[in-house]
Amino acid sequence: MTKSKGIRWNLRKLMAAQDMFQTTDLVPLLAERGVHLSREQVYRLVTQPPQRLSMDALAAICDILNCTPNDLIEVVDVRMQIAKPTASGDTVGAPAPPTRRTKLRRPEGL
Repeated sequence: MTKSKGIRWNLRKLMAAQDMFQTTDLVPLLAERGVHLSREQVYRLVTQPPQRLSMDALAAICDILNCTPNDLIEVVDVRMQIAKPTASGDTVGAPAPPTRRTKLRRPEGL
């Protein structure tokens, strides 16, 4: 097992603390601060960690939620299982999931 760093995006949690439960609640508040994003963009911003975020958007979110970037972005340890190759070239790691046979049934009369 190795450790690497990941992030926890806390925007949804911080919105809930402010009684904001709809992602569309952010759209007009961001627009008031000069950040114009579509409903779809705001939905993705709330529901998943962004890969890129403009400083203007980050500043607007922090202003809206009265928080800091450290409140939004939390760095966490992520443990990863690394598969090691054997002499035959196979990898040793988590076992393969069990296989199940599927029974095909024909409708009556065919």
